[in-house]
Amino acid sequence: MNAEPWHVETRKPLQGREHYSCENCKLVFVPEAFHVSDAQALTIYNQHDNNSNDLGYRTFLSRAAEPVLRFLPKGSQGLDFGSGPGPTLSLMLNEAGMRCFEYDIFYANVPERLQQNYDFITSTEVFEHLPQPRQVLNQLVPLLNHGGLLVIMTQRPKTIERYQKWNYILDPTHITFFRNETFEWIAAHWGIELVELHKDVAVFAKR
Repeated sequence: MNAEPWHVETRKPLQGREHYSCENCKLVFVPEAFHVSDAQALTIYNQHDNNSNDLGYRTFLSRAAEPVLRFLPKGSQGLDFGSGPGPTLSLMLNEAGMRCFEYDIFYANVPERLQQNYDFITSTEVFEHLPQPRQVLNQLVPLLNHGGLLVIMTQRPKTIERYQKWNYILDPTHITFFRNETFEWIAAHWGIELVELHKDVAVFAKR
Protein backbone atom coordinates (compact mmCIF):
# COMPACT_ATOMS: atom_id res chain seq x y z
CA MET A 1 0.00 0.00 0.00
CA ASN A 2 1.43 3.38 -1.02
CA ALA A 3 0.64 5.83 1.74
CA GLU A 4 1.16 9.47 2.52
CA PRO A 5 1.11 10.89 6.07
CA TRP A 6 -1.88 12.81 7.29
CA HIS A 7 -0.36 15.28 9.73
CA VAL A 8 -3.09 15.17 12.33
CA GLU A 9 -2.75 16.73 15.75
CA THR A 10 -5.06 14.61 17.85
CA ARG A 11 -6.36 15.46 21.29
CA LYS A 12 -5.85 13.30 24.35
CA PRO A 13 -5.76 10.35 24.89
CA LEU A 14 -4.30 9.77 21.41
CA GLN A 15 -1.74 12.55 21.38
CA GLY A 16 0.94 11.81 18.80
CA ARG A 17 -0.77 8.92 17.00
CA GLU A 18 0.28 8.89 13.35
CA HIS A 19 -2.29 8.74 10.56
CA TYR A 20 -1.71 7.86 6.92
CA SER A 21 -3.81 7.98 3.78
CA CYS A 22 -3.47 5.40 1.01
CA GLU A 23 -2.70 7.06 -2.33
CA ASN A 24 -4.75 4.45 -4.19
CA CYS A 25 -7.94 3.87 -2.20
CA LYS A 26 -7.82 6.95 0.10
CA LEU A 27 -8.24 4.81 3.21
CA VAL A 28 -6.98 6.63 6.31
CA PHE A 29 -5.28 4.36 8.83
CA VAL A 30 -3.19 4.32 11.99
CA PRO A 31 0.08 2.34 11.74
CA GLU A 32 0.47 -0.90 13.66
CA ALA A 33 2.91 0.66 16.13
CA PHE A 34 -0.02 2.59 17.60
CA HIS A 35 -2.48 -0.32 17.79
CA VAL A 36 -3.66 -1.64 21.15
CA SER A 37 -3.36 -5.35 21.88
CA ASP A 38 -6.30 -7.73 21.45
CA ALA A 39 -6.54 -7.99 25.24
CA GLN A 40 -6.69 -4.21 25.60
CA ALA A 41 -9.27 -3.96 22.83
CA LEU A 42 -11.43 -6.63 24.46
CA THR A 43 -11.36 -4.73 27.75
CA ILE A 44 -12.67 -1.66 25.94
CA TYR A 45 -15.33 -3.63 24.06
CA ASN A 46 -16.55 -5.19 27.30
CA GLN A 47 -17.36 -1.70 28.53
CA HIS A 48 -19.79 -1.10 25.67
CA ASP A 49 -23.40 -1.07 26.80
CA ASN A 50 -25.07 -2.70 23.80
CA ASN A 51 -28.52 -3.58 25.10
CA SER A 52 -30.94 -5.18 22.66
CA ASN A 53 -33.82 -3.63 24.62
CA ASP A 54 -32.46 -0.10 24.22
CA LEU A 55 -34.76 1.73 21.79
CA GLY A 56 -32.09 4.30 20.96
CA TYR A 57 -29.59 1.58 20.08
CA ARG A 58 -32.18 -0.16 17.90
CA THR A 59 -32.92 3.11 16.13
CA PHE A 60 -29.21 3.57 15.49
CA LEU A 61 -28.87 0.06 14.01
CA SER A 62 -32.04 0.41 11.95
CA ARG A 63 -30.00 2.36 9.40
CA ALA A 64 -28.21 -0.90 8.59
CA ALA A 65 -31.32 -3.07 8.81
CA GLU A 66 -33.43 -0.86 6.53
CA PRO A 67 -31.70 -1.61 3.19
CA VAL A 68 -31.71 -5.35 3.94
CA LEU A 69 -35.44 -5.30 4.59
CA ARG A 70 -36.11 -3.06 1.59
CA PHE A 71 -34.10 -4.98 -1.00
CA LEU A 72 -34.47 -8.60 0.11
CA PRO A 73 -37.47 -10.87 0.72
CA LYS A 74 -38.36 -12.32 4.09
CA GLY A 75 -36.57 -15.55 4.82
CA SER A 76 -33.29 -14.32 3.34
CA GLN A 77 -30.28 -15.67 5.20
CA GLY A 78 -27.57 -13.39 6.48
CA LEU A 79 -24.62 -12.88 8.77
CA ASP A 80 -23.97 -10.05 11.20
CA PHE A 81 -20.18 -9.84 11.10
CA GLY A 82 -18.73 -8.38 14.29
CA SER A 83 -21.96 -8.75 16.23
CA GLY A 84 -20.36 -7.64 19.50
CA PRO A 85 -21.10 -8.44 23.15
CA GLY A 86 -24.81 -7.68 22.94
CA PRO A 87 -26.11 -8.86 19.54
CA THR A 88 -28.99 -6.65 18.48
CA LEU A 89 -29.03 -6.17 14.71
CA SER A 90 -29.35 -9.92 14.13
CA LEU A 91 -32.23 -9.99 16.59
CA MET A 92 -33.96 -7.10 14.82
CA LEU A 93 -33.60 -8.77 11.43
CA ASN A 94 -34.85 -12.10 12.77
CA GLU A 95 -37.86 -10.34 14.28
CA ALA A 96 -38.54 -8.88 10.82
CA GLY A 97 -38.59 -12.32 9.19
CA MET A 98 -34.98 -12.77 8.14
CA ARG A 99 -32.61 -15.57 9.21
CA CYS A 100 -29.54 -13.82 10.55
CA PHE A 101 -26.59 -15.48 12.26
CA GLU A 102 -23.79 -13.87 14.24
CA TYR A 103 -20.03 -13.93 13.99
CA ASP A 104 -17.59 -12.09 16.21
CA ILE A 105 -13.94 -12.94 16.77
CA PHE A 106 -14.37 -12.32 20.51
CA TYR A 107 -18.02 -13.00 21.31
CA ALA A 108 -19.34 -15.41 18.68
CA ASN A 109 -16.28 -17.08 17.21
CA VAL A 110 -17.93 -19.79 15.13
CA PRO A 111 -15.59 -20.37 12.14
CA GLU A 112 -18.16 -22.48 10.27
CA ARG A 113 -20.24 -19.33 9.78
CA LEU A 114 -17.47 -17.95 7.58
CA GLN A 115 -17.79 -20.98 5.31
CA GLN A 116 -21.45 -20.55 4.35
CA ASN A 117 -23.15 -18.44 1.70
CA TYR A 118 -25.49 -15.59 2.54
CA ASP A 119 -28.03 -13.29 0.96
CA PHE A 120 -26.73 -10.42 3.07
CA ILE A 121 -23.85 -9.58 5.38
CA THR A 122 -24.04 -6.67 7.78
CA SER A 123 -21.17 -5.14 9.72
CA THR A 124 -21.94 -2.22 12.01
CA GLU A 125 -19.25 -0.19 13.75
CA VAL A 126 -16.68 -2.89 12.96
CA PHE A 127 -14.56 -1.82 10.00
CA GLU A 128 -12.95 1.08 11.85
CA HIS A 129 -11.42 -1.54 14.19
CA LEU A 130 -9.88 -3.71 11.46
CA PRO A 131 -6.10 -3.64 10.96
CA GLN A 132 -6.47 -5.51 7.64
CA PRO A 133 -9.83 -4.63 6.04
CA ARG A 134 -8.68 -6.01 2.68
CA GLN A 135 -8.30 -9.48 4.18
CA VAL A 136 -11.76 -9.27 5.72
CA LEU A 137 -13.34 -8.20 2.44
CA ASN A 138 -11.49 -11.02 0.66
CA GLN A 139 -13.19 -13.32 3.13
CA LEU A 140 -16.68 -11.81 3.12
CA VAL A 141 -17.41 -10.91 -0.50
CA PRO A 142 -17.13 -14.53 -1.79
CA LEU A 143 -19.71 -15.58 0.83
CA LEU A 144 -22.40 -13.45 -0.81
CA ASN A 145 -24.91 -15.09 -3.11
CA HIS A 146 -25.66 -13.48 -6.47
CA GLY A 147 -27.70 -10.38 -5.70
CA GLY A 148 -26.55 -10.43 -2.09
CA LEU A 149 -25.95 -7.29 -0.05
CA LEU A 150 -22.98 -6.16 1.99
CA VAL A 151 -23.94 -3.40 4.42
CA ILE A 152 -21.11 -1.58 6.20
CA MET A 153 -21.82 1.00 8.88
CA THR A 154 -18.89 3.20 9.89
CA GLN A 155 -18.42 6.94 10.25
CA ARG A 156 -16.42 8.70 7.55
CA PRO A 157 -14.08 11.71 7.59
CA LYS A 158 -14.78 14.31 4.91
CA THR A 159 -11.86 16.73 5.13
CA ILE A 160 -8.58 16.75 6.99
CA GLU A 161 -9.73 19.85 8.87
CA ARG A 162 -12.77 18.01 10.21
CA TYR A 163 -10.69 14.92 10.83
CA GLN A 164 -8.45 16.82 13.23
CA LYS A 165 -11.46 17.72 15.42
CA TRP A 166 -13.25 14.38 15.05
CA ASN A 167 -14.03 12.54 18.30
CA TYR A 168 -14.17 9.25 16.37
CA ILE A 169 -10.38 9.11 16.06
CA LEU A 170 -9.92 9.38 19.84
CA ASP A 171 -11.02 5.80 20.48
CA PRO A 172 -7.75 3.82 20.67
CA THR A 173 -9.42 0.85 18.95
CA HIS A 174 -10.41 2.99 15.93
CA ILE A 175 -7.56 2.56 13.47
CA THR A 176 -9.10 2.46 9.97
CA PHE A 177 -11.24 5.19 8.43
CA PHE A 178 -13.08 4.99 5.13
CA ARG A 179 -13.79 7.87 2.78
CA ASN A 180 -16.30 8.02 -0.07
CA GLU A 181 -13.48 7.30 -2.51
CA THR A 182 -12.52 4.24 -0.49
CA PHE A 183 -15.96 2.70 -0.89
CA GLU A 184 -15.89 3.46 -4.62
CA TRP A 185 -12.48 1.76 -4.83
CA ILE A 186 -13.81 -1.27 -2.92
CA ALA A 187 -16.67 -1.62 -5.40
CA ALA A 188 -14.32 -1.53 -8.38
CA HIS A 189 -11.69 -3.79 -6.82
CA TRP A 190 -14.08 -6.55 -5.71
CA GLY A 191 -16.47 -6.23 -8.63
CA ILE A 192 -19.47 -5.32 -6.51
CA GLU A 193 -21.87 -2.43 -6.98
CA LEU A 194 -22.04 0.48 -4.55
CA VAL A 195 -25.80 0.91 -4.66
CA GLU A 196 -26.25 3.37 -1.78
CA LEU A 197 -23.95 5.60 0.25
CA HIS A 198 -25.47 7.38 3.22
CA LYS A 199 -23.96 9.39 6.08
CA ASP A 200 -22.50 6.33 7.80
CA VAL A 201 -23.83 3.37 5.81
CA ALA A 202 -22.50 1.90 2.56
CA VAL A 203 -24.60 -0.69 0.73
CA PHE A 204 -22.96 -2.96 -1.85
CA ALA A 205 -24.64 -5.54 -4.08
CA LYS A 206 -23.01 -8.57 -5.68
CA ARG A 207 -24.17 -8.76 -9.30
